[in-house]
Amino acid sequence: MSLMCSGAEQTPVSVSASSAEILHLRDSAGVPQYLNTYYWWAYVHPVAVKVFEHQWLVNCILWGNYGRLRDAALSELGERMQGRTLQVACAYGDLTTELSSRVAAGCGTLDVIDVLPVQLQNLRRKLPKCARVRLHRMDSTRLGAPDGFYDRAVVFFLLHEQPRHDRERTLSEVLRVVRPGGKIVIVDYALPRRWHPLRYLWRPLLAWLEPFALDLWRDEIASWLPKGHTACDLRKESFYGGLYQKIVVTRGLSQPSLRRIVSEMCSSLDGRSAYHDAPSVIQDERQCRDLTAATP
Repeated sequence: MSLMCSGAEQTPVSVSASSAEILHLRDSAGVPQYLNTYYWWAYVHPVAVKVFEHQWLVNCILWGNYGRLRDAALSELGERMQGRTLQVACAYGDLTTELSSRVAAGCGTLDVIDVLPVQLQNLRRKLPKCARVRLHRMDSTRLGAPDGFYDRAVVFFLLHEQPRHDRERTLSEVLRVVRPGGKIVIVDYALPRRWHPLRYLWRPLLAWLEPFALDLWRDEIASWLPKGHTACDLRKESFYGGLYQKIVVTRGLSQPSLRRIVSEMCSSLDGRSAYHDAPSVIQDERQCRDLTAATP
């Protein structure tokens, strides 16, 4: 296992010119301000990591549902995970350990990114030395991977911690780096059903400790996907009376790629028209024109 942190303790996360509008939301080390302000007690302080990195405690926080939610995410990925997998942000518990086992079974690779060095160091201690896992210090709103680099991505209880702007950018980046046909699995909070006691008991605690979490009670995760996003399939499954949700997004072709494919299809029809009956060629060309017109 390699720790690809590029000197995590010393080197701040770089901010590109295109991300200048969110500079004020990061400190000099590149750590999002919301983490320092609202989540120092859970993720930032080294003592917090020691307190929360216990499977039984994480399970209690999730009202006994950690194993069920973890397995729900894993069930979408298969027992043998080939190719490249991305986990966006470290997570307490054994999710990453289970992912690494499935990646090893499929001779694939797993990249885990997090903006906090203390979280990456904690995860390194949990993983076996032979794990096919690379840890990167990286901001989820500015992923360093090229377009379509990963075959799949997992976002496990991250979105509820982020303010809307970061949440939208994270989803946009994850969609960008997953290849067409790849799968994005998201597990997080949701609005419980009206009969659920935690709809009324859990709300004030979330509002106090996790001020952005109630966004997921008010809006659907799909509403934060980028406009004109390329998802070709989106499924939602609820758990524990609606308090938790799993969203599975299958990445579609980008609009430029779709236009290029349509253009190539139509060009190929022009080249073969001399070898086919005119009526069938005219029909195919008409379909291409219709599809091209429908493609923004």
